[in-house]
Amino acid sequence: MAEVLGVALVGCGTVGTGVARILRDHSDRLAQRGGRAVELRHVVVRDAGKPRDAAVLGALVGTSSEVAIADPAVHVVVELVGGTTVARGVVLAALAAGKHVVTANKALLAAHGPEIFEAARKAERVVCFEAAVAGGVPIIRALAESLAANQVTALQGILNGTSNFILTAMADRGVSYADALGEAQRLGYAEADPTLDVDGSDAAHKLAVLAQIAFGVTPKSGDIEKVGIDRVQATDIRFARELGYTIKLLAEAWTDGPEVALHVAPVLLRHTDMLAQVRGAHNAIQVTGDIVGETLYQGPGAGMMPTASSVVADLLDLAVGRAQRTFAAAKLWSTAPRGFTLTPSEKVRSRFYLRLSVADQPGVLAEVCRMLAEQGISIASVIQHEESATTAHGVPLVIMTHTAETGRFRAAVRHIAGLPSVVEPPVYYSVAG
Repeated sequence: MAEVLGVALVGCGTVGTGVARILRDHSDRLAQRGGRAVELRHVVVRDAGKPRDAAVLGALVGTSSEVAIADPAVHVVVELVGGTTVARGVVLAALAAGKHVVTANKALLAAHGPEIFEAARKAERVVCFEAAVAGGVPIIRALAESLAANQVTALQGILNGTSNFILTAMADRGVSYADALGEAQRLGYAEADPTLDVDGSDAAHKLAVLAQIAFGVTPKSGDIEKVGIDRVQATDIRFARELGYTIKLLAEAWTDGPEVALHVAPVLLRHTDMLAQVRGAHNAIQVTGDIVGETLYQGPGAGMMPTASSVVADLLDLAVGRAQRTFAAAKLWSTAPRGFTLTPSEKVRSRFYLRLSVADQPGVLAEVCRMLAEQGISIASVIQHEESATTAHGVPLVIMTHTAETGRFRAAVRHIAGLPSVVEPPVYYSVAG
């Protein structure tokens, strides 16, 4: 059997502990599938005296990443620190020392992908990152390898399990956003500060990684428009259900010729849509290829063992030499042109759901219709229940449009918001399909 593949874990929280358990409990299986043993030799943590899982204690536990990286018996550094500051330093130091890198850090790749991958190419080493997007769902490998004969033309993903758990609870059980968030925090799906999950940032980081693989574009901070779920109201979930739709937070990439538009926002999906049926904290990604058509990848998007499974899969790819070959061919985060450029999401064409709170008086609908028509937007349906009583917040008026350019629709909404008869800021979402 070939030389043992020595591994150093830098960061050993939930996922790191899962990696250590897999390496210990399934060592024979991994050796058989990787062609050589995979051994954990260093675990770098902030507090070496903290009680650890038994699987972790089989390695040398310390607080110095420099010591672990310098060890000639270490061939791969697994970065599980999180964030973009310490993690960047660890990854660049590992590559400079001639070590391969495995990371689950989507924020790091989104912020520093070009620098890290150029360093890897100069060092003739590999960066693997299957665990960075969708936890246990092998979407990175699917895009880079299984769909390699295709050009991806569209991508829609539920990439944040916390947001999907909250929206599922609101839709299925009628709980408020605040109560659903509290439940997600109690169950460990959401952090004490859930901002990055609920404001769309986490999904945007993951979309940036997928966009690099699928289209070769490198979005900078701010290039991906994002709207979170923290302002989704139970009223809109009820109206969506009445119309036959479910609201999901989607990360989307759309192509129009050589242009790619990227955005993250709540979207209305038909109840029968495959993505609409993804429940709880699961992730799913629907990919459209120009040859294969639509494909769907679904599974647990976070958690100890699903994410650790993807980390160990990368270690096995390194053990057999598969990752080294695919890394060289893929040329990710390089200056090599792929023919695509980023374009604002305003150019994307979509149908829209628009909810207004309006004064109960004649002529309101006519005014709204006129402003939509001025932007070339036609109406598909209108809901205004008879039993809705006039209140200080007005009467709800829900409009579904036909397909229109996003920028023109938003221009119409800005004009509508200025009408004296519109008593609250308009609420709108795009409608898939």
